[in-house]
Amino acid sequence: MTFYQELQLNQAGSKSYISSLKTTKDKCKHTGIYLFKILLNISFCTAFIATFCAIFGSPNSSAGLAVLLSILVFRQADLGIRATHGTCSILLVFGILAIGPKLSNLLPAGWAFCANTVFIMLIMLLGCHNVIMSNHSTLALAYLLLQGYDVSGEMYHKRLLGLFAGALMTAVIYYRNHRKKYYKRTFKSLFTEFNLSSARTQWQLRFTLTISSVMLIASLLGISKTMWVGIAAMSVCVPFRNDMADRIKYRAPGNLLGSILFVTAYFLLPEGSVSYMGILGGIGTGLSATYGWQTIFNAFSALAIAVPSFGLPYAIFLRIFNNLFGSVYAWLFERIFAPLLSALTNILAALNHRLQTV
Repeated sequence: MTFYQELQLNQAGSKSYISSLKTTKDKCKHTGIYLFKILLNISFCTAFIATFCAIFGSPNSSAGLAVLLSILVFRQADLGIRATHGTCSILLVFGILAIGPKLSNLLPAGWAFCANTVFIMLIMLLGCHNVIMSNHSTLALAYLLLQGYDVSGEMYHKRLLGLFAGALMTAVIYYRNHRKKYYKRTFKSLFTEFNLSSARTQWQLRFTLTISSVMLIASLLGISKTMWVGIAAMSVCVPFRNDMADRIKYRAPGNLLGSILFVTAYFLLPEGSVSYMGILGGIGTGLSATYGWQTIFNAFSALAIAVPSFGLPYAIFLRIFNNLFGSVYAWLFERIFAPLLSALTNILAALNHRLQTV
């Protein structure tokens, strides 16, 4: 494996490769390469966000993060359709990100639920047809981040410009990296293959309705940081039930432990170190190969942003409660939704059969 190839591995891949080495010398050498990769990634991400904020304003850091995640993901992941058609899909998804979160924030709770349902479903159709690529964890997260960190006036105009620039960068990188892949599926296939009897379609519907409904309930209850509830539900609402159960098992405990570690660091580190704790969380996430550890360190980054606004006690409470609420709700929704959708599919199939025999 070349140095460049090793830099392309994810955390799990790097750790697996290091553990396969026989000698201590080789393990130390490639551990150094792994740590260098983490440092390189963090430096690039920090520089990218800083540059984006310098151009489009610091309130638009969430838009910068959405663009950054899209670039990092789509340089490797594809949409399962022809490259030219996939490029068009990416541009349309960014159009939704520019309009959808803003519109849902302007509407009353009930209409916001309808808007979220439509926009998130469109994102799922346009960007998540190739389920194994897990593109939903990037695109839906971007939608929720932009909704949770809303801006208005001149900052919104700058956000639109930033997302437009991000759409062009992502589309160019996507086409460059995937243009040689051959797919029979086209843009039209994203919609013609929508079928209630399909496991993919059932998951797309469950994912969309889980996030939209949990945010509606959180909004009606007056819960602060409803975005965290949505992200928690999104994180555990994966296509396969076994994976979902595993994630739910770690989501709330991981945030609890992450919050405890954050509080410990908050009192041990010098005053004014909160902003640097977000970077510490990013480093920890970069070193983590499992969902449980990633959840722990993600709490650092989230709390570093929330503490200046809510204060330490309330921010900790929100982080723990919202993640518990979101993950448990996603689990309950799946248990109710799956049999209901199965029954509806059977009814529609029976009606269709009867119509064909008439």
